[in-house]
Amino acid sequence: MGLLKFEDLPVNPLVGADWKTFKEMTAGRPIDKGFRTKYYLTKSICRLLSTLTPIQEHRYRKLLADKPLEHDPLFILGHWRSGTTFVHNIFAKDEHFGHTTTYQTVFPHLMMFGQPFFKFMMNVFIPNRRPTDGMELTPDTPQEEEFALNNTMPYSYYDFWYFPKSMLEYCDRWLTFEKITPEEKRAYQEAFMKIVKISLWNTGGTQYLSKNPPHTGHVKALVELFPNAKFIYLMRNPYTVFESTRSFFTQTCAPLRLQDVSDDQIEEFAIEVYPRLYKAYQEQKKFIPEGNLYEVKFEEFERDAYGTTKDIYSKLGLPGWEESEAAIRAYLESKRGYKKNEYEYKPRTIQLVNEHWGQAIDDWGYDRRG
Repeated sequence: MGLLKFEDLPVNPLVGADWKTFKEMTAGRPIDKGFRTKYYLTKSICRLLSTLTPIQEHRYRKLLADKPLEHDPLFILGHWRSGTTFVHNIFAKDEHFGHTTTYQTVFPHLMMFGQPFFKFMMNVFIPNRRPTDGMELTPDTPQEEEFALNNTMPYSYYDFWYFPKSMLEYCDRWLTFEKITPEEKRAYQEAFMKIVKISLWNTGGTQYLSKNPPHTGHVKALVELFPNAKFIYLMRNPYTVFESTRSFFTQTCAPLRLQDVSDDQIEEFAIEVYPRLYKAYQEQKKFIPEGNLYEVKFEEFERDAYGTTKDIYSKLGLPGWEESEAAIRAYLESKRGYKKNEYEYKPRTIQLVNEHWGQAIDDWGYDRRG
């Protein structure tokens, strides 16, 4: 796996969008000079692959559309770079959980038809490590479902990866749902339910496992859709999150974007998004039924990942601990000695975080720097 580097990809993940989503998402959005070749190549492949979408739609309606869920999902929430991937990978070792795969995030409409061929092609061309943190990346790796949602409807916050100049607009509409319309909300819930059912069908799970930072901003809509859903919310030192998010956003946006945007602009947007997401979660977590939410600092989780995972199973009443305990323990043992990115907090970082993210520092009991 990995003939191409992320920065050399000639297309972006919109190749796997359905044609209606692609057209609505890109309508009226300027494509800057220097990105037009990538745009037109992506558009052409998307148009071609979209001709196969009706095959899956027929199979979905026949096999899954009317099939009820056995369990409401488990959602892993938290701002980007708060440790959600690590926690996601731990719980994914429990085979009763089903999840969205990396392949599905790019080709959500080619799951029930053509998967072996397109998975092979993906395996050949896509790098096998995430460029931001070196985490393993394969077609079957558990992945956050927002990328899949992004390719099935035009109302996703991840539109900003392609049109980063509109990041704050997308934030208020489709991250915090502050300005979402009723029609957009219904489309989001319908698209998400479809992704959940296909993910469970694909991985053979009985309960959907979600790791998706954007869900942190619209908890109320999730509870409306899944009244007995369980939630894990991860907090992490805001200084670390700032440094890591800045790196993640700039590195990930570079090969995907269709607009010119500077690293300074991305940093400015990221600074603004954090408090909006924090505020949305704090206001909406009251809708989660008592006993269905587990909040934990990532630093505490990391110090005793095994013990904390076991406690989460117990406190949230999750099935599957006894059957998956050995696999979870083995996974954690395999990660011993894993070298994480280390960050040195520069004076500017400390100033920006104190000024814009100070409420989270104080509310969560982290020590203020500076």
